[in-house]
Formats: sequence, C-alpha cells, structure tokens
Amino acid sequence: MTNEMNSQRWDQAGPPPAVPLEERTIGGLHDFLLSSVLPRYAMRKGRAVDLGAGSGALAVRLRAFGFAVLAVDTNTERFRADVAFQRLDLNQLDFASALGEARFDFVSAVEVIEHVENPIGFLRNVSRLLQPDGVAVITTPNVDSAPARVKFLLRGKLRFLGDACDDTHISPIFWDLLTRQCLPRAELQLVGHHLYPPNGYKVNLPRSAWAFRILARFLSGPALLGDSHVFVLKRRNTAREGGDDGNAAHD
Repeated sequence: MTNEMNSQRWDQAGPPPAVPLEERTIGGLHDFLLSSVLPRYAMRKGRAVDLGAGSGALAVRLRAFGFAVLAVDTNTERFRADVAFQRLDLNQLDFASALGEARFDFVSAVEVIEHVENPIGFLRNVSRLLQPDGVAVITTPNVDSAPARVKFLLRGKLRFLGDACDDTHISPIFWDLLTRQCLPRAELQLVGHHLYPPNGYKVNLPRSAWAFRILARFLSGPALLGDSHVFVLKRRNTAREGGDDGNAAHD
C-alpha cells in the first residue's frame, strides 16, 4: 500500500453537509453507543473505521469522540460528511486488504451485517482489521426478541426482514448461532452485549410494547427486550473485557 494511497484515504474529505446528516438507524442508537457503550470499554483513541457509513453521521461523531476516522460504504451519493471516505463493497471476501490489516483501534458496523451476503466472511474481515487490542462494535436488528418470536410463531416471518422493512435485510443474526458458530469461526470473541432500547421497544409497537415486556418475563434468552443487538467484540486471542475468563458483560 503506497503512501500516496494512504494520503488520499485519510486526508481527502467529502463536502460539508448542507443539512443534518441522516441516521439510518433506530432513533437514538448512535447516542446510546457513544454515551452508554463505548465509554465502558478501554480502547486507544487512534484510528477508527466505520463500515457501512451511510451519510457519515456516526463517523463525524466518532471523530468528535477522539478517533481519526475513515468512513467506508458502497454508496457514494448518500455520504455527506467532512470525513475521509473510501468506496468499497463489503460483500468482497477480502475487503480488509483494501483497508489495511491490523490497522484500526476501533471498527464500527451499525445495522450493516444484516445487509451482507456472508456474515461470517464479514466478521472475519472485521477481525483482520482490528489491532491486537482493538474493539469492534456491531449492531443488528434483534430477531431474538419477544415480538420477533411471536411474529415468527403466528406468521412464519422474521421481524425486521421483508414486508414493510428494508428489503436489503437478507441475513438475520441469531444470538445462539452468532455466539456458538459465527464468532469462533471468525476468530472473534464477544466481550460485551447490550440491547437497544435497553428496557423495551421503539419500532412499530406503540400500543403493544407493554404486553411484550410482560411476555418477556416468561420466556428464556438473553435478548428478549430491545430492537437491536449491540455486540462488542475483540480478536479471540486478545479478548480480556468481562473478566479473566473472557466472559462477556451483559446489560
């Protein structure tokens, strides 16, 4: 990788936004990550890469948090932030090579993994991007929640995938498979698990959220509340958060 390429990547910024940058997530998720998740995990404020950056809304806030940020996305038209940007297809099997292996102290992918064709391949690339003590935060729609279980029971369909939802949601991420199969294959370890919103639901349930909160008391599983999973990850051989045994901290 040449110095010229590095210079373009880190110094070339997009045009400043004329309007507030769009957050294509559940309302308040970026705030939650920056105020309630990131401060809980020790990390060096060095280089960060925001995968699937969209408009650049989170990348701008990560810069204010103290990182030197590179935003990455397939779509160049949506990106409006004055942050270094690189266009890249995250379905590529080896996209980490284009960004720099073991280059980043922090990797974020907010509501991205459900869009990719190969989630395990995506996670392997995240692992390769991280420095030995780096931290990754990945969020994805919670298809393990009480409302999701009821929808699948009654209609045989997954919540947040298809119907009126984004039809680019093609890869549901289930807690059990992620923790037992996907993360070990990607050489990643879960060091923290959070749910957003922490004590309920915000999406499409204004009148029935209370009923699902009650139902959740009678079901088993670590993700019955919340519309989004927030997974905090480290490379498997360096994971230390959550205790000496590497067990993940949960909210």
